Amino acid sequence: MIWIEIQIKLSAVDAERAQAAIHMAAPHGMYIEDYRELENDALKIAHINLIDDELLSKSKDEVIIHIYLGDEQSPEEVINFITERLGECGIMAEISSVPADDSDWADNWKKYFKPTPVGSRLLICPSWETTEPDGRILLTIDPGAAFGTGTHQTTRLCLEAIEAELRPGERVLDIGCGSGILAVAALLLGAERALLVDIDPQSVKTAAENLKINRVAQRAECVCGNLTEKVSGKYSVICANIVADAVIDLSREVKSFLLPGGRFICSGIIDSREDEVRAALTESGFEIKARLCDAGWIALVCTANN
Repeated sequence: MIWIEIQIKLSAVDAERAQAAIHMAAPHGMYIEDYRELENDALKIAHINLIDDELLSKSKDEVIIHIYLGDEQSPEEVINFITERLGECGIMAEISSVPADDSDWADNWKKYFKPTPVGSRLLICPSWETTEPDGRILLTIDPGAAFGTGTHQTTRLCLEAIEAELRPGERVLDIGCGSGILAVAALLLGAERALLVDIDPQSVKTAAENLKINRVAQRAECVCGNLTEKVSGKYSVICANIVADAVIDLSREVKSFLLPGGRFICSGIIDSREDEVRAALTESGFEIKARLCDAGWIALVCTANN
């Protein structure tokens, strides 16, 4: 299959805001070339300090966001959308497009996904890599075209919150599950059962495959639906790593699916929208129990008021 790759080059300081502004233009995923922490990450994750000169020469002041479009999409329309959204945010960028085949997509994004420790107990490892867990719980993931590798701040914050909040034997609901990484983590950390929901059929398929890879599929169910429209039952932990607007919509209905003492973990919130999300959660009867943040992204742990 022939894809169109859109490359967006911009200042590194605008990277997180740009991702939040244009994520809707990336139905098949995006990856970010960002070399600011290259040397620290290589030493911390791979335990090496010998890095290829070509990588060392990459600019630390710029990032490149790569978005892939199928042949059913108009690159001109997407570029216009991106240009408009970035302009609204006051972000300057150079935008270009080039053809790319399936092998380009696979080879490119996989180069930047390596084993990554998260929190104090998890080690996220792509399915094509091998690594020693060193006492951590190994979570193997193949995200395909779905969101959720564990490397993005929003996913890591959710994983850290799940590790802190989950008690063995609890039931978990993952709304907007993407690759299924949050539910898989919860099951590996001791959850009894999990329900995974996503509006994208490909994400549901990918999540089901990742449940099998990690040998927890027998304790989980995947359904295709928008937010809670296909959800039933009650859960101790509900997690949603989505976007601010969806969290606001979800806050109005998710409370009815929480067990007494349950926690709602929501992430994907850019800091400029935090007050708006907090206001919606408070209005819907939630109390903010904990706040996690990283590089301008926010995750909130909420409990329902009686």
